[in-house]
Amino acid sequence: MSKSSEAADAEGASTSSKNEIIKGLNEDLAREYKAIIQYVVFSSTLKGAEYGDIAEQLKEHASQELAHALEVARQIDYLGGDPTVEVKGAEYSQDSKKMLEIDLLQEQETIKYYKERIRQAESLGEFALSEALRDIIRQEQDHEIDLKDALGLR
Repeated sequence: MSKSSEAADAEGASTSSKNEIIKGLNEDLAREYKAIIQYVVFSSTLKGAEYGDIAEQLKEHASQELAHALEVARQIDYLGGDPTVEVKGAEYSQDSKKMLEIDLLQEQETIKYYKERIRQAESLGEFALSEALRDIIRQEQDHEIDLKDALGLR
């Protein structure tokens, strides 16, 4: 194989990997949109004195999720992609405990996918992206802790 063919293969693989991470980041962005919607609705509709504190935390979570969405969209644009306008299907329940369980599962799923995205970013040499995602994961893990506490799971 000639050097020019090797370079083309490496560039093609790099473009493919870049497209793959953009696609993954867009899925993450759609999950952030879903989280914003759920936190806004759930913080307004939680019922019961035992959920008063967590309702206030969910309002804070909603604004943090918006910041995450803005950062992920910025990173997608930086990589040459178009940020999605699609939203993952938001869930709802009239049961307060179920609302918190929905949010907890969402946070756990989000953390899993961001860990995958960090590995992809580092393999591409996109270290600033991996650092931005680490910052997001720290907040997502705080959300997970808050939700577990509210559900009595810790």
